[in-house]
Amino acid sequence: MKALVFHGSGKSAWEDVADPGIQDATDAIVRVDAVTICGTDLHILKGDLPEVRPGTVLGHEAVGEVVEVGSDVRMVRPGDRVLVSCITACGRCRYCREGSYGQCRAGGGWILGHLIDGTQAEYVRVPHADLSTYALRGAVDSKDAVLLADIFPTAYEVGVLNGRVRPADTVVVVGAGPIGLAAIATARFCTPERIIAVDLAPARLDAAKRLGADAVASAGDEAEQLVADLTEGLGADVVIEAVGVPASFEACTRMVRPGGHVANVGVHGKPATLHLEDLWIKNVTITTGLVDTYSTPTLLRMMAAGQLPTSSLVTHTFPMDAMEEAYEVFARAADTGALKVVLGGPQHDALTIRTP
Repeated sequence: MKALVFHGSGKSAWEDVADPGIQDATDAIVRVDAVTICGTDLHILKGDLPEVRPGTVLGHEAVGEVVEVGSDVRMVRPGDRVLVSCITACGRCRYCREGSYGQCRAGGGWILGHLIDGTQAEYVRVPHADLSTYALRGAVDSKDAVLLADIFPTAYEVGVLNGRVRPADTVVVVGAGPIGLAAIATARFCTPERIIAVDLAPARLDAAKRLGADAVASAGDEAEQLVADLTEGLGADVVIEAVGVPASFEACTRMVRPGGHVANVGVHGKPATLHLEDLWIKNVTITTGLVDTYSTPTLLRMMAAGQLPTSSLVTHTFPMDAMEEAYEVFARAADTGALKVVLGGPQHDALTIRTP
């Protein structure tokens, strides 16, 4: 099969690799029909995640059809159309029993495209398939459903819920990329008084307005002044960091009010300074987190009911074999206007499955 293979910092290629096979009784093999590229994939290519080994197939988001399952898989079967979650969950370890699937200690957590081969391929092996895939029924569009593999649950759980957004809050979202836009959309569920979007790109700020931001500002002094003006100098109740660079994190800590919450969602490749000399007295709560995807079933129901603006985030579509072009477009989002790119591959008639 063809797959996007990581070959070290700054290097990847769409090339031939071996077909995946069942390795454990809880595995499923999924034919990938739609896949997308995440900002985390760009961090990997920059060398920010050294645990990703050269030779790994990238990607952790997909929609596809189950073509084979291991003997212990009960919830899905060949022919089922499924969402492949970015998080793999064994369902039995301490963390999974607490619903903290991202911290799974039994071969789960974020492993696809990270510790094992991922989804940016024609086929993918999904471990612990019963708890790591979600059946898609009805006429749900694949390019919409694939956005629930990662960005919507991440934005909702790590940003909105960890940030404890409440009615009448002032919420600032720093970074209006796909995660930030999904945070704006899902923060609306909690009826805040206002949402302020901060970014450097005018096109992304326009997208933030369409997704529900009440005010927008360019990153820097302009944003901090706007927050101060709209809150009478108090600061925001919740600030969601959705960029992953030191300057944006530090700006978030300046914009939050005493007693407020900073929810860090961005993937950081460099240290950020925590200014405790200013924050120690302010009763500020700072949270970090990897998504657990416990909200995925709820978000799927909301999408089916037309309550999630998934389609508006997809700006570019490509055939699967245009993976390298899609990466280029996504990586140059400031020039291309890309928010989320979705790739769909051709259908395959058969796959030879190798048993262990």
